[in-house]
Amino acid sequence: MTNLKNDNLLLFYIWTEFVRFRGIIELKKNNDFEAINRLYFSKAGKYPNLENPTLFSEKMQWLKLNYFNPKMEIAADKFKVREYLKQKGYEDLLNEVVAVYERVSEINIEKLPNKFVLKASHGSGWNLIVQDKDKINWYIWRLILKSWLKHNIFWNGREWVYKNIKPRLVCEKYLEDESGTLMDYKIHCFNGKPKFIQANNGRGQKVHAQNFYNLSWDLLPFGKDLTPLPEIEIPSPYNLNKMLTIATNLAADFPYVRVDFYEVNKKIIFGELTFFPASGMPDFKPEEYDEIIGKMLTLPTLSN
Repeated sequence: MTNLKNDNLLLFYIWTEFVRFRGIIELKKNNDFEAINRLYFSKAGKYPNLENPTLFSEKMQWLKLNYFNPKMEIAADKFKVREYLKQKGYEDLLNEVVAVYERVSEINIEKLPNKFVLKASHGSGWNLIVQDKDKINWYIWRLILKSWLKHNIFWNGREWVYKNIKPRLVCEKYLEDESGTLMDYKIHCFNGKPKFIQANNGRGQKVHAQNFYNLSWDLLPFGKDLTPLPEIEIPSPYNLNKMLTIATNLAADFPYVRVDFYEVNKKIIFGELTFFPASGMPDFKPEEYDEIIGKMLTLPTLSN
């Protein structure tokens, strides 16, 4: 079983290659400002106000063009972020690494456990979740993995944090919680402070609930990308308060960051740090929350 956006694996590979070549063309044709405006217009039907941004999505684009923090490059790297966690004193939150590969040819399936996860160090959502390695079409998946290693997520949305990340495939221990899957808790932090939590239940299954909660775990009246399902109650994690404390410490260096966690047998496992969810494009439901959430973020003052 794999976690895919497309049920047809061959079409998924073709789509992956299409996105890669489109990114290469975009990089040659448009500078950062042009590329961001084009992508934003394609999603929203309007251009972002980058002179006086007020929407969350506009502020995300402003940060891409104007704010450069070298710590963000390390934190966005799915492999190097482990060092960032260690420096912060959170090594115990890291999932076990089985192997790290720079080329697909290095992967020896026979030596891997039956269950594992492969994720690209330089991407977003580039994950292969393996629950039975004998049921994976490794011929096509090797092609997909090679495509990931040749791709750079910076090309399309100009998320500069990914631009110089060394492409690698990180193989980690397979995790599963009491739900039989793996729920994740995404804490959205603004100017170093957690403001709300995104909880995902049933990712990759027929019913995928993605609800948002305040810090007291009260359901909030908006969604992001997906329409919320208030009829599906997602319980708060056992370690909610501890997660909020850790997220505050990890977010202290950044204007905005989403801090992701899992919880397995009441133990917190670090997921990732994300600086531009969905490339920062407008996706709040209802859309007026783009402005409401935008007010939570104070942009840094640029030095002359």
